[in-house]
Amino acid sequence: MKFLMALLVTVFAFSFSAEIQAKSVSKNKEVVDVIFILDRSGSMGGLESDTIGGFNSVLEKQRKEEGKAYITTVLFDDQYELLHDRVDITKVQNITEKEYYVRGSTALLDAIGKTIAKEKAIQDTLSKGEKATKVLFIIITDGLENASKEYNSAAVKKLIETQKAKDGWEFLFLGANIDAIETANTIGISAERAVNYNSDSVGTQLNYKSLNNAVSEVRSGKELKKEWKADIEADYQQRSKK
Repeated sequence: MKFLMALLVTVFAFSFSAEIQAKSVSKNKEVVDVIFILDRSGSMGGLESDTIGGFNSVLEKQRKEEGKAYITTVLFDDQYELLHDRVDITKVQNITEKEYYVRGSTALLDAIGKTIAKEKAIQDTLSKGEKATKVLFIIITDGLENASKEYNSAAVKKLIETQKAKDGWEFLFLGANIDAIETANTIGISAERAVNYNSDSVGTQLNYKSLNNAVSEVRSGKELKKEWKADIEADYQQRSKK
């Protein structure tokens, strides 16, 4: 009888362990495309080092996270530069002032439209097992659109709403010196996924700290909570009134 009980306990323990391991393996199979669209127009002057440091802090943390992630980084002013083209996070190098420097005006809509079209084309060519389980767009700008030639707000809104509905893509919009909530709304991004921030050293650093946590949450397979922006929002509300 004791032998039978011991055998049953062993079998149960093995089954429980296997179940936990299976769940762990399943979580590790998350494939997330993280796409940064970063403003590098002239109005970002003075925040280069904070932007570089904040972006690199995301890379450094995310390299250590479980699961597969690919990074796409677009730098835009009135020109469009594809810095990282869906590169495995473990192979993405930290950026420096050689890559990120400011210039030009703000072709925000062109940058968003081109990048969505590019990501959609990539995903359409991948097999089911290769496709991203989640696509997360992170858009950061500190000024009004003033230079786009290929896309308007209506066209970008249609692209974003289509990908949200069809494939569950996530879009985060961080804006300074504009009404970020209203601007995001005009292109199909909800208020829960948009936030105003202070365009200074503290505000920029806080952006990347909050985004780091948001990326980790998405990569863990969880639904991104609306509180992802709480710290940025609190800082903006407190300091913008002064």
